[in-house]
Amino acid sequence: MARADLLLALVRSGAGGDDLAFRRAAEALIAEENAKKHGVLASQLAEALTRRKTLGSTVSPLTRPRESVGLLHETEPVRRLTDLVLPTTVRLSATELVEEHHRRDLLRSHGLEPRHRILLEGPPGSGKTTLAEAIATEVAVPLLTVRYEGVIGSFLGETASRLDALFSAVRVRPCVLFFDEFDAVAKERGDTHETGEIKRVVSSLLLQVDKLPSHVIVIAATNHAELLDRAVWRRMQIRLPLPSATREGKIEWLRAWSARKGVVFGKSERTIADRLRDASYAELEDFAGDVQRRQILGGFDADPTSVTESVLRAWAARARPGANG
Repeated sequence: MARADLLLALVRSGAGGDDLAFRRAAEALIAEENAKKHGVLASQLAEALTRRKTLGSTVSPLTRPRESVGLLHETEPVRRLTDLVLPTTVRLSATELVEEHHRRDLLRSHGLEPRHRILLEGPPGSGKTTLAEAIATEVAVPLLTVRYEGVIGSFLGETASRLDALFSAVRVRPCVLFFDEFDAVAKERGDTHETGEIKRVVSSLLLQVDKLPSHVIVIAATNHAELLDRAVWRRMQIRLPLPSATREGKIEWLRAWSARKGVVFGKSERTIADRLRDASYAELEDFAGDVQRRQILGGFDADPTSVTESVLRAWAARARPGANG
């Protein structure tokens, strides 16, 4: 607490208030105090730092937090990395990232920061959102998902202004900031079909991401990596491909889910995987949830085999994209 009190006194006195390194140190400490539930001290630091405006700027990174309402959806993550079926290289990279954040003080003693910008690329349902949640769980921070309907405006300059409010809100708290369908806001600026306004938004977004402290883990996910601006690839320190669900991956997922939930399918996982050969991991989770619900509602007399077979038939009859031409 003495360190925070000293910094508060320095900020209030004006010492170092406009120095970038000083500001980042102050923001990191505010985030630590927020994480420790020391809300009063964190607020005092934020208020004092806000008064010290950056030279030539009329907006401080810590002003107007209420303007971020509607821009973010906050969830308390529950999934773990052990719950996910991941390629070996992806699991190793995610584990290394988590270790860096758990041991960040050691890295900082050597002048290094933990990596905190990750790009996930893969088809729908491959586990990008669940991996972001699992990383948030392992690092013990909330998951903040960007709400594009709140960020993207129809008037000139509106989107950039909302992005400013969003980044101002997250700078001073440890979190995972998740951009799903990142190509919606980070398209290639060389695309002749895009307007100048969109190109300015992309430039602003990438600059804001660059400025974020390492206690904000930015995870961007996309189904269309080819649409992303090339600068996105340079800025992301970790780039992970998540492939479609394989037969063996589905079998592994079903076994792990059954053991974790205590739900017996009554059919072998191989049989289920073969009959759901086109399902993604996300769809597999929906299927397993359907089986669990039907077993619960069926009571003690519910036969697991019959329930699973009934749900499998229902899934076989489901409409799929392109089924009607």
